[in-house]
Amino acid sequence: MISRTDLTPSLSCVMPAFNEARNLGVVVPQVLAALRALSPDVELIVVDDGSRDDTMQVAQRLCALHPQMVLLQLSRNFGKEAALTAGIDAARGDLVAMMDADGQHPASLLGEMLEKWRQGADVVYAVRQSRADQSRLQAGLTGLFYKLVNWGSHIEIPADAGDFRLMDRKVVQALKSLPERNRFMKGLYAWVGFNSTAIDYEPLPRADGQTNFGLGGSFRLALTGMVAFSTAPLRLLTALGLLLSMGALGYGGWVFVDYFMTGVDVPGYATIVTGLMFFSGIQLLGMGILAEYVGRIYEEVKQRPAYLVSQRTGGGLMAGAGPQGEPQAAQAQDASLL
Repeated sequence: MISRTDLTPSLSCVMPAFNEARNLGVVVPQVLAALRALSPDVELIVVDDGSRDDTMQVAQRLCALHPQMVLLQLSRNFGKEAALTAGIDAARGDLVAMMDADGQHPASLLGEMLEKWRQGADVVYAVRQSRADQSRLQAGLTGLFYKLVNWGSHIEIPADAGDFRLMDRKVVQALKSLPERNRFMKGLYAWVGFNSTAIDYEPLPRADGQTNFGLGGSFRLALTGMVAFSTAPLRLLTALGLLLSMGALGYGGWVFVDYFMTGVDVPGYATIVTGLMFFSGIQLLGMGILAEYVGRIYEEVKQRPAYLVSQRTGGGLMAGAGPQGEPQAAQAQDASLL
């Protein structure tokens, strides 16, 4: 068995991009330089997730300048989770890193992540120390989401840990084996398990422009994550139904006793109207929560692909592939590197 300290693994970096034309020209050379400093066999996979600006044209020019770069152009905007999945499926390295295209993930941390891998970690993920780049409302809702999704869940999704991470090939293969279409990658990273360790980082300022992932996108992603990895909403409905039933029995008992003890009729019109409106709202809320779960089931049973690639540009690690289409380093080493 070969020790990881004696290995120089090939590296893939997956970078989803949506309307990042002004950032790629700065970020791509920086990341490629950081990768080349760690291994002679590297590739950078930029996934254009249906951008409406010049992201594709800029990425194609960068592919012509850098043979290690690969451009995957999706047929439309499928969302960041699908773009990450496309990049993971295309990555050929022994290790796969995930980074954003806006320059907020420090490429200098890749060396520290690689060292943690050599020490035995299968997954090295970065945990942000602050959310100064987000509004107070968004930061507060993000913290609340992690508390809710982890409440009652059998897995722990690390709070403030995003997609910035380095993964061993066996972790990548495990992620590729997961079939769901409604993908919440932060939950999937945690679900597959493996030996994981965290490192702290401070997000850098965006290289240019503003984020394309605002409060609305965060809410939709949080809803996907909640439905995919937690049954807490269903349990809350059960508890609410139990409490309301007990309250209704208690109120009915009080009305019964009051009538026979005092002989005073309880005015019922306002009580009936208020009760009907309240319980109708509770029923609609319950139906809406159930509909979210059923809707996800409907999406899954159709078995549509999570993404479609319209064009691939660049070679990446394919130039160094062996006869079976895998990187030469991967063929020379055991599949479960120490």
